[in-house]
Amino acid sequence: MNVRARLLIFLAATLIVSQSAIAQTTITNPILQGFYPDPSVLRVGDDYYLINSTFSYFPGLPVFHSKDLKNWKQIGNVISRPSQMNFLENRMTRGLFAPAIEHHNGVYYVTCTLIDRGGNFVVTATNPAGPWSDPTYLPQVKGIDPSLFFDGDKAYIIYNNDAPENKPLYPGHRTLRMYEFDPVQLKVVGEEKILVNGGVDLSKKPVWIEAPHILRKNNWYYLYAAEGGTSVNHSEVVLRSESVWGPYVPYEKNPILTQRHLPEDRKNSITSTGHAQLVEGPDGNTYAIFLAVRPYRGNYYNTGRETFIAPVSWIDGWPVINPDHAEVQYKYWVGYKEVKQMDARPQSGAFDYTITFEKELDPALLFLRTIDSSAFKLGKANGLTLKLKPETCMELGHPAFVGKRQQHLNCTADIEVKFEANSADEKAGLTIFQDEHHFYYICKSLDAGKPVVQLYRSTKENTMELINQAVVGKGNLMLRIVAEGEWYSCYYAEKTNDWKLLKDKLDGTFLSTQVADSFIGCVFGMYATSSGAATTNVASFKFLRYSGSDNLNK
Repeated sequence: MNVRARLLIFLAATLIVSQSAIAQTTITNPILQGFYPDPSVLRVGDDYYLINSTFSYFPGLPVFHSKDLKNWKQIGNVISRPSQMNFLENRMTRGLFAPAIEHHNGVYYVTCTLIDRGGNFVVTATNPAGPWSDPTYLPQVKGIDPSLFFDGDKAYIIYNNDAPENKPLYPGHRTLRMYEFDPVQLKVVGEEKILVNGGVDLSKKPVWIEAPHILRKNNWYYLYAAEGGTSVNHSEVVLRSESVWGPYVPYEKNPILTQRHLPEDRKNSITSTGHAQLVEGPDGNTYAIFLAVRPYRGNYYNTGRETFIAPVSWIDGWPVINPDHAEVQYKYWVGYKEVKQMDARPQSGAFDYTITFEKELDPALLFLRTIDSSAFKLGKANGLTLKLKPETCMELGHPAFVGKRQQHLNCTADIEVKFEANSADEKAGLTIFQDEHHFYYICKSLDAGKPVVQLYRSTKENTMELINQAVVGKGNLMLRIVAEGEWYSCYYAEKTNDWKLLKDKLDGTFLSTQVADSFIGCVFGMYATSSGAATTNVASFKFLRYSGSDNLNK
């Protein structure tokens, strides 16, 4: 064999090995674990940006960046200033619903719905990390879930609205409608048109057609949207037209994504799939980013609706999500290289990290309804110092609360708190919080003049019932909450690693979305309150440590 032949064989073998190595890049679902619902994704050049709903948490609408659809880093929040908006007097499950992100001529656009307040609005930025503009409200755009579509120099806004003439034929009867949109003046143009009435097949009484997007490909306009409601009957459907204004003809094999037909008792199930957006991956193939949930024991889940990914195949001119499997997979192999993010907190799979509070707050941390920078301070010595407030997390105000999402079914959250109560009304500690009426709270307080660690459970009457308590000494106290699927346990320690059980087997279904009847997921919160009494006391939290690991293999 001559030198040239050997060289060709070597190059071919190298290419095969290289391609094999690239093809083994694994994306693990969910790509954003925990309460990251209603994803919207955008590609600009080689960069991807993704945003999610946050309801009444502040800051609102996190912005993530990626180069590979696998590794995501939060780079900011769309709603980051109280001057943009707040959610005071709103329940946690209200607020910001279903944002969508777009880009045109160097400007980034986010459309969203502020439920119970101003309705649909648009904000803009020249950098997706922010700052974003104050909202421009769109009074003509009724309903929810607006998204923009740019087609050359033309722009359109598509959204969910009431049934025609506001006369529904059945509960859940909705429409998809569209206006032309002026992206400079940020206002609608011309007349509104109904694109879809009811859903794919009105005779079957489809419910909650929502979260619409339009994609142009091969001279077709593809209108795709969620249908069936955002629970176990959730799905994604698609229609197409040769004109952006329709008429839109449904795909005869709809839905293009759902899990509602699968056995409820299947192992490690993924359910409630829908609210998808399609995006071109680094390999030129199409991928769907969508919401789904990981329930335990039926339809209970505490981690909220999460962000998932699946490949898309174009079959006979139609996009079909996850075509090679009946079930959405926990792992997909893709044909391109992984690009890791510098200094990014992990978002998928098993991970652990510690948040400290020396200089600035992590952008993923959450306040209730607004932010008051005068109510807390950061420092190397004491960490995060919160002023105790009379407000409690059972009310609709802005209590002293800073939280992070529960991102695993099986996880542990630890804090170290420096706090001495002056009365039994004053408490500081760690809560696992679903909403105003569904949380557990382990805290340091006083009872009969003695420092104690207490465990409370919320009630529907805006009170807390004491479950257990133990006497502790003065000085720093470490608190821990452990989640194990449908159970939670609470521990405390006065010395490092000297953990004592306060209470185990707390009912986790009490914190589930199903029991709370909400749209959000659980949050571990550093929380301090004087329970309605005036005070000047403070509580300092040295760190928040988180560790989680789930079985994500089917």
